[in-house]
Amino acid sequence: MTVAPERVSANHWPGLDVVPSGPRARASAAVARRLMKSAVNRLDVSLVVGDETWGKGGPEAVVHRTDEFFARVGRHQLIGFGEAYQAGAWDADDLGGFLEVLASEIQDLVPRSLQKMRALVVKRPPRTQRSSKKHSQDNIAHHYDLSNDLFQTFLDPTLTYSCALFEGEPTAAGAADLEAAQGRKIERLLDEAGVGEGSRVLEIGSGWGELCIRAARRGATITSVTLSTEQKALGDQRVAAAAERDGFDAGQVSIELCDYRDVQGTYDAIVSVEMIEAVGWQYWRTYFETIDRVLAPGGKVAVQAITMPHDRMLATRNTYTWINKYIFPGGFLPSVQVIDQITRDHTSLRMAEPFSMGQHYARTLTLWDEAFLASSERVLELGFDEVFLRMWHFYLEYSRAGFASGYIDVNQLTFSREATS
Repeated sequence: MTVAPERVSANHWPGLDVVPSGPRARASAAVARRLMKSAVNRLDVSLVVGDETWGKGGPEAVVHRTDEFFARVGRHQLIGFGEAYQAGAWDADDLGGFLEVLASEIQDLVPRSLQKMRALVVKRPPRTQRSSKKHSQDNIAHHYDLSNDLFQTFLDPTLTYSCALFEGEPTAAGAADLEAAQGRKIERLLDEAGVGEGSRVLEIGSGWGELCIRAARRGATITSVTLSTEQKALGDQRVAAAAERDGFDAGQVSIELCDYRDVQGTYDAIVSVEMIEAVGWQYWRTYFETIDRVLAPGGKVAVQAITMPHDRMLATRNTYTWINKYIFPGGFLPSVQVIDQITRDHTSLRMAEPFSMGQHYARTLTLWDEAFLASSERVLELGFDEVFLRMWHFYLEYSRAGFASGYIDVNQLTFSREATS
């Protein structure tokens, strides 16, 4: 059974420092307890609550502080569920396994009759997190400017922070396979976009420069845009080092602090890896119209996108989530269907058959989380606290559960111009 952690200090974490209280909190906690017991008792998990064990057996979670747990869940639903974990009110030895079972049944955890009341209960995203030009840089900085040293604790040497593409069965892959798998993913995208000698390439969302380096090795010139000052700084260093090592001209690569909406020029190939998730549904049309505007005749586009089912996307697009609050402010996942609809209705781009990689992401996230947990002492040395350690572990395993259960997916999507007669 999971051992209760010491109470985690949450003094510097708004939302965690105060447990909901008062008559309304008690009433909502009672409702949450009834709904959760009913849901868990249908699932292949075990949830230990005081002297009771709910569920049909399977990955086990233990509620250490019952009143706090249900007070948080009752008042703040899934946000409260995550916050209760951050604060140490519950725990699980196999966190990802427990969350995977919940994710696989997410549409039915709450009775359908009550789902009609969703809009009356869930919070809407703050307007200050909308990914407009005014707010986008702050949204990006919240995550990507945390610390380059932090990301280096769990990413492979390519510093690629997106789904890898493993050779063979993903579940058989180990940490030693991750670097090659990230390279394989990038090379496939570059192939799909037709990047070669003399290609003019635009990358939307720079990461730490690995795609730039690989495009330059092919003889392309590449302009990469980002809103992360930390990523640009390290990306510039990595490009310079790679140019000296690999023999290409560092002038082939330009990493610029620039909003994608402000991109100018004309490009033979456009590549964007897991950037659309940060765009926000209000701006998906703008994103693709921008790509359409700067793509040269005969050019191709390769986008790697985390996606969700279309019906769930429609149902949740105005929902403020734990991921929004703590990890990716302003973020939201599209469906493959909505991407196809937007590009057909508003651009000359036409999408080829998607290439699905969801189980590869489940494995990628497992390897990241294992590396992160193994680096806990280093993370604390960097100035992060125990709440952050729990938060980041929950984020990685929460995400892994989504892919492992099939609730979310990741696709490489290739676009070319509509043929004209």
